[in-house]
Amino acid sequence: MLDFRPINTVCGVLLSTLGTLMFVPAIVDALGDDRHWQSFVGSGVLTIFVGVGLWITGRQSGGVTLSLRQAFLLTTLSWTVMAGFAALPIWMSAFRPSYAGAYFEAMSALTTTGSTVLVGLDNASQGILLWRALLQGIGGVGIIVLAISILPMLRIGGMQLFRTESSDRGEKLVPRVAQMSGAIIGIYLVLIVICTFAFAFAGMSFFDAICHALPAISTGGFSTKDASLGFYKNPSIEWVAIIFMLLGSLPFLTYLYLIRGTPRRFFGDKQILAFLGLVAVFTAALWAHQEVMGLATGLEALRNALFNVVSLISTTGFVANDYTAWGPFSDALLFIVMFLGGCTGSTAGGVKTFRLVIVWQAVKANLLRTVYPNSVVVMRYDGRPVSDELVLSVFHFMAIYMLVFVVIGLIITAFGFDMLTAFSATIAALSNVGPGLGPIVGPAGNFTAFPDSVLWLLSFAMMIGRLELFTVLVLFAPRFWRG
Repeated sequence: MLDFRPINTVCGVLLSTLGTLMFVPAIVDALGDDRHWQSFVGSGVLTIFVGVGLWITGRQSGGVTLSLRQAFLLTTLSWTVMAGFAALPIWMSAFRPSYAGAYFEAMSALTTTGSTVLVGLDNASQGILLWRALLQGIGGVGIIVLAISILPMLRIGGMQLFRTESSDRGEKLVPRVAQMSGAIIGIYLVLIVICTFAFAFAGMSFFDAICHALPAISTGGFSTKDASLGFYKNPSIEWVAIIFMLLGSLPFLTYLYLIRGTPRRFFGDKQILAFLGLVAVFTAALWAHQEVMGLATGLEALRNALFNVVSLISTTGFVANDYTAWGPFSDALLFIVMFLGGCTGSTAGGVKTFRLVIVWQAVKANLLRTVYPNSVVVMRYDGRPVSDELVLSVFHFMAIYMLVFVVIGLIITAFGFDMLTAFSATIAALSNVGPGLGPIVGPAGNFTAFPDSVLWLLSFAMMIGRLELFTVLVLFAPRFWRG
């Protein structure tokens, strides 16, 4: 029988923290003489009440220890329950979405996806805008800690490669998970502060700067404007966004190398080099396309290309212009980019660069074995040997990823939506990108057109994509519950 007490304890602490945080936008709305502060206070009290109740039912002597089965269940439940309560202020806001829409918005925030069903953000209360940004900030740091401390233990899709207790020298970047999490949160907060001042210096109001810095570092993509960053028509703001979206896409633990004065190890990280290489290749292709088609020239074309490639490959989803107006080539190119994602240990979603590196190395190794049957080919990643088990795990992940993508996309087409809308919305949710392609869910649209049933499905897609698929899918196996 599965012991739920540790799960209740952790979920209780998370909900109590979330409920307490709801009082921040409540204060902002109250100071602005906006009556919507009441929805935050009511939601906060209810959330804290449930959180404390769960904590009381889960209390036990000694520290909280989790088995492998409990870790799987807790990971999924924490995101599900947090989104359920985080949706309450949105549900009671002036936007008046259905609860499915509010849940979609909250899940989009916590998974740092950035897809939205809300229209009229330019006139929304500051409290609700800040709440969306805060949820993305929480989700971003939560994802980093999850990717470094929990997912490697679960051995999902090759994530075991990033177990901190194993490296080429048996070195630990930080001795314990608590210290590691503290270091990550510190780096995360410093980047948010720097980004806030950079946006403000570039021309944003201080409130808008905060509400864009949180999504930029968390690679979430929510904005205070319906037109996103395109509202400002300010190249300086776009360059600031490019820089910090890139920083949010890199492994946060490797920033410790820079702090410790060993930049060579940071810039020599194979995952970082591969990620920056992909950014350069796709940016060059999109830049050339604009030049050839006469869409833009020179520095403007470079900025347009780099911004959109970085926004999608980092799975941030900020929008500065409607890239779907550039023709089918850019649509096809950016559709591919939406699958890729950033680095493991970052706030970005997607397939992740390290898996692409493993797949590339596996293909090269098989080609060498074909040409030289008697040769011994040892695959390595950052100096460490890569086992066949790990390679198989990566290929299994990629196969399931594509299968889930196809199934969800086909289900959405059954509701009468065209293939471009259905499949781009699916990959936007599954890769936690935000905007899709086409007039409905593209950069000039949003997800309002979808019925509640599709919004529930896409909420599920956002969660399983963010939690590396198997963390959630394993719960559907009867054997998991039989122990």
